[in-house]
Amino acid sequence: MATSSTLASAEPRLTIAKRQALLEALRTRFLGLHTTYRLADGRLARRIYLDSAASNLLWEPAARVAHQALQHYANTHSQLHFGARIMTALYAEAHQAVLDFLQADDRYTAIFCGYGVTACLNRIARVLARRRPDRDVVITTIMEHHANDLPHRKHVGRVVHVPVEKDPDGEAGKVDMARLQEAITRHADRLNYVAITAASNVTGIVNPVHEIARMAHAVGAYVVVDAAQSAAHLPLAVDPGDPEAALDVVVLSGHKIYTPGSPGVLVARKELFLSQEPEEVGGGIVSFVDTTRYEILPHLPEREEAGTPNLPGAIALGATLRLLQHIGMNLIAEDERRLTQYALDRLSRIPRLHIYGSHRLEIAERIGVITFNLYDLPHGLVTAALNDYFGIAVRNECFCAQPFVRQLLGIADAEGRAPDSCLDTCTPREQPGMVRISLGLYNTTDDIDAAVEALTDLARRPDFYRQQYEPVPGSRGDWRHRSFRFEPKQVFSIEQAVRQLIDALRNGATGSDTQP
Repeated sequence: MATSSTLASAEPRLTIAKRQALLEALRTRFLGLHTTYRLADGRLARRIYLDSAASNLLWEPAARVAHQALQHYANTHSQLHFGARIMTALYAEAHQAVLDFLQADDRYTAIFCGYGVTACLNRIARVLARRRPDRDVVITTIMEHHANDLPHRKHVGRVVHVPVEKDPDGEAGKVDMARLQEAITRHADRLNYVAITAASNVTGIVNPVHEIARMAHAVGAYVVVDAAQSAAHLPLAVDPGDPEAALDVVVLSGHKIYTPGSPGVLVARKELFLSQEPEEVGGGIVSFVDTTRYEILPHLPEREEAGTPNLPGAIALGATLRLLQHIGMNLIAEDERRLTQYALDRLSRIPRLHIYGSHRLEIAERIGVITFNLYDLPHGLVTAALNDYFGIAVRNECFCAQPFVRQLLGIADAEGRAPDSCLDTCTPREQPGMVRISLGLYNTTDDIDAAVEALTDLARRPDFYRQQYEPVPGSRGDWRHRSFRFEPKQVFSIEQAVRQLIDALRNGATGSDTQP
């Protein structure tokens, strides 16, 4: 497995055995692992969560750290009372945890923005476009999430999409490096940056981001890495020990790193921001204001974080990253690699199930993201049936990567362009898409076995399941059970929870529990 050459220096000083024991102790400490729902056949079943590529479950120990910190809660931007001092220090500590996680030195800053990488990528696209307006070309790939494509189109100019290569089995692999080099050479004079995903959210395939950085830097371009999918699963260092291979920008999504409710993170070279005014202005980033002028603070990250920060989310994210470091990302990557291989092996044996992307980890590195289709059933019906009859949570459709998905399905051309007819004729029955299983620290071989058993039943009895479902009018590929209905408010609602709280207080409960 490919790892950063500098990773060893960042690994915790615990023995492998102790780190493995820590992993085993912590992998069951996620909120929602034991949630149960009533299924279509009347059974009460524990949810099996296989949708981590969309969002991870909350790591309870990290949430506990944030909850403890809130006993000192106050806004930042003050040093005159104890709470403000403590929270300011904790906020700075959360930033440092991000930098340490990516082994970033004092040449880099960590900026919290939004609730995922979308805000971060829009921010850096605007910054780099304004920094070098004469360089109006961005190179990206066909495999990108829309968040690592559309901001560059909107804010920079022309976006060139490089295709993926075919592996020896004819399956989609990483970005085609030869074609990428051709594109970089062709647009060298106008190329602002290369925007590349560290791992596809469709196939899980991993790209060689440091090699790509070296190619971009050779022509004076930057490299922006979308690590939203990979950060929780693979080690990544901004600088592998080779200045030409160092990454200029890395973006992370806290809700995909076991910390829902936490901010998105933009880690970048400080020089990219210090030469221009912040994209967003307001309170907390100024040293002087009158009615005719204002002065922006000179230091990062403060000057790029206007307004009141998301302190609980930032602290929880910082705690999560520290936990991951104590376990060791190399260990986590190897643990998940074994589970991914197990899942690929078992899923590949299901009749009439097709997996997209390279299947063999020895020829294409990939994280635990596996997309597939059952040839006899629409992807929306498969997803609904897995939930309704088996309590298995997966995702379907195009995963905010429409050009890539359509290309893998044979609908789009080599450049990722869909036919015009797709806008008019893709009905709920025909809407192109796939089913996606995605893994996290909390998943086990038992979860995979349950999914395989369920999919095997769907493959064996397609007519039965087709009779149970109908397309949802006006949807984009959703199907619903003809008789079974699930009402979210019957399970949980804000009003219901508030009324229960009030009733408990009326009955004499103290409400003194300080645990999250």
